[in-house]
Amino acid sequence: MSTPENPGTPDEQHVPERREITVRRAPKYVPFLVLGGLVGFVVAAFLAYGLPGDESYDASAVFGFFMIMCGAGGVILGGTVALILDRLSVRRAKRAVVESVPDSVPDTEDQQGA
Repeated sequence: MSTPENPGTPDEQHVPERREITVRRAPKYVPFLVLGGLVGFVVAAFLAYGLPGDESYDASAVFGFFMIMCGAGGVILGGTVALILDRLSVRRAKRAVVESVPDSVPDTEDQQGA
């Protein structure tokens, strides 16, 4: 064991490494894409079943058409929102300095359950 008077060998000493990092809150893209697609499906359902339409077309066929169009538009819109939020998080990023800490060696008493 090393003490302040006897620091030990260079192998036993650990010099902490200091690094500068950037900390920011970045959005996850997949939830935004999924949410945009779900909103697009809800809009498609409203357009197909909620509004009066032509009787010559089946409502499920109209829903299928609008589901493709509105779902794709919702995914694009969700991705755009996530991209905008990601760019805003870059502006609000903070710089920090961190030090590495050596791994602690567990006491033998803790391992024996005493």
